[in-house]
Amino acid sequence: MNRYRKRFWLLASGVAALAGYLDAVGFLTLNGLFVSFMSGNSTQLAVDLVLGGPMAAVAAGLVGAFVGGVIAGALAARVAGMARKPVVLLLVTILLAVAALLNAPSAVFVMAAAMGAANGVFQRDGEVSIGVTYMTGTLVKLGQRLAAAITGGARWAWIPHLLLWSALVTGAALGAFAHLHAGPHALWLATAAALILTIAAALTDRRA
Repeated sequence: MNRYRKRFWLLASGVAALAGYLDAVGFLTLNGLFVSFMSGNSTQLAVDLVLGGPMAAVAAGLVGAFVGGVIAGALAARVAGMARKPVVLLLVTILLAVAALLNAPSAVFVMAAAMGAANGVFQRDGEVSIGVTYMTGTLVKLGQRLAAAITGGARWAWIPHLLLWSALVTGAALGAFAHLHAGPHALWLATAAALILTIAAALTDRRA
């Protein structure tokens, strides 16, 4: 992530905040499952399969929808070429608008697809360069960069990773608040945020 310019860090943090927002909304809607954190859903799937829990099918559906979104986002990024950031974010915006129009049971799967697609925004050589919907790797890099700074390496290389994690946590708090106070309209707020990020990505690409 450190190879990106500052404005791309800010865009990535905006997408991470959106992911946190949607994950909180999905978590509260599904009573414990996620729309962007697939490690948690995979663990829940395995536990419910062994214990006969009721959420195995839903967890599997969310994982499948997320992977489908990753495929769609990767294809959109490949077709768009240098314009992949705004194009992929436009795809995310459209999916969130569809989710907002649906009822809660089906909306969560479209939300998961949108979060899968969002991972196509930042790529290098066809691979994800900044994971915006999962933070375990980001926290590992944060720890590694802090260790490097302590031992004489780059002093501030850890900041982008802290920014990304903080954005996701802040977005999750906003998502919980919106779910509590806005109910079904919370997804329209997410759609508006995704549209703003799409415009920001287009402007950022123009300046690059």
